[in-house]
Amino acid sequence: MPEREVQIHPSWLAVVGEEFDKPYMTQLRAFLEQEQAQHQVFPPNKEIFSAFEHTPFDEVRVVILGQDPYHGPGQANGLCFSVKRGVKVPPSLVNIFKEIESEMGYPRPKHGDLTSWAQQGVLLLNAVLTVRARNANSHRDQGWETFTDQVIRALSAQKEGLIFLLWGGPAKKKARMIDANKHLILTASHPSPLSAHNGWFGCGHFAQVNEHLKARGDSPINWRLPE
Repeated sequence: MPEREVQIHPSWLAVVGEEFDKPYMTQLRAFLEQEQAQHQVFPPNKEIFSAFEHTPFDEVRVVILGQDPYHGPGQANGLCFSVKRGVKVPPSLVNIFKEIESEMGYPRPKHGDLTSWAQQGVLLLNAVLTVRARNANSHRDQGWETFTDQVIRALSAQKEGLIFLLWGGPAKKKARMIDANKHLILTASHPSPLSAHNGWFGCGHFAQVNEHLKARGDSPINWRLPE
């Protein structure tokens, strides 16, 4: 993550820009440069901060928290749970689409590119923003959590009426950083095939988000992906 390759929307720099000058970020940058010299790392540098590029701070309405990027070749694109067109839809995302189909009646899409959600104000944020190829959670506890925790705190403190979707144990732990008096927090099990039948299917989150948005006079999220 060389500094020249950090691409993050100016609205976010105004909120968390100071984080890039802190010692933990310097250490994280050194760790990433070493990792990239020895291993394949996902996503590419230019896509590490894609979530912040596609969803400016001022436009955030919904936050979906993931864990860390997909670790298979060509999968991670900087948006949690999302993959580029032409890449096979991963099992967790298949289950997300099944739940949307159940709730909204939308047929499952043929691709897994969630950019259209991000462009409607859905921040697709992973707790850890990079990963070593074929090695899940390999960049955990290197500093990314400090950064993304600060992102969550800033959203909670500086905005009103956000909807946070926390799926799975690690995401649910982030609830303590969110002011539940100002924001709506919805929790469920993770959509992974390992846990989806323990509270993911039937969670109703996508319909609940839109009901909440419409109740306050805001436009709903179109969860149906463009072809």
